[in-house]
Amino acid sequence: MFIDKDKTVREDGMTKLTTQPNLSRPDDFYEALIEAHRGLSDDQSRDVNCKLVLLLANHIGDMDVLKDALEMARKGHEPETAT
Repeated sequence: MFIDKDKTVREDGMTKLTTQPNLSRPDDFYEALIEAHRGLSDDQSRDVNCKLVLLLANHIGDMDVLKDALEMARKGHEPETAT
């Protein structure tokens, strides 16, 4: 299988997780994200984040990409241990 110069395709032909900046207007996205949370309680804000994650996961639809994203997001966040 051909792998492009950006290495966005795995050997099996599936798409890899894109970790390089890929938003054409990142400031606009950030502003929209902040606006989506404006005026919400902490619980409501967490609910919006959960819904957003599920909507984007459904849009991506590739389990391998989603697992890669989950692994990267969790890095550096080990479970707290009881003392």
